[in-house]
Amino acid sequence: MPAKVALFDLDGTLVHSAPDIAEAANRALRDKGFSPRPLQEIASFIGNGAEQLIHRCLTGEREGRAEAQLHTATYRAFQAHYAACLVEQTRPYPEVIAALTTLAAHGIRLGCVTNKSARFTQPLLEQLGLTHFFEITLSGDSLSTKKPSAEPLLHAARHYGEHPNNCVMIGDSIADLLAARAAGMRIFCVDYGYAGNTDLAAHAPDALVSSFSALVPLLLA
Repeated sequence: MPAKVALFDLDGTLVHSAPDIAEAANRALRDKGFSPRPLQEIASFIGNGAEQLIHRCLTGEREGRAEAQLHTATYRAFQAHYAACLVEQTRPYPEVIAALTTLAAHGIRLGCVTNKSARFTQPLLEQLGLTHFFEITLSGDSLSTKKPSAEPLLHAARHYGEHPNNCVMIGDSIADLLAARAAGMRIFCVDYGYAGNTDLAAHAPDALVSSFSALVPLLLA
């Protein structure tokens, strides 16, 4: 049945932000005497919030944990650098604006649920002209937990007054998929984002698409 609410991840789903995130991370690494990392590697580290991103950049491992004092200093440096280059290269993916416009015109209520800090989420959406599409925007620090917890998605469903069955999460990562499953929502995944080494197809999302235009008929079906 048609979705009543569509909730979208941000980085790797709505916008290609990896170049600016990688630039900020590499500036922070250089500040602390570390060599920069390739864009593709840093892109694979995106998805669980900036604090975890910096752990991964410092250790080179997805589950790595850097020494606390080093991590804190590098994370602060990253925040300062990222604020300075937030949308230098970041742009919406092709067809995103057209698809959001179509969905809104058909009465589907839209929301953004991201693990990105609110400090960066709102300015990014505003500067890219996306804010007006979303009735609710939840960042990684809006609640006490973030994806893959179900709570941000359930919070959004309560905001809309809809049962989770009537909501669809659209994302690019295992965190999005696990959050949707835990919330009892359908999950549509895009295959062009920052899933790292995760084979999203192996986790059997309700749909796996290569473009935003392909999402529209699925959400309206």
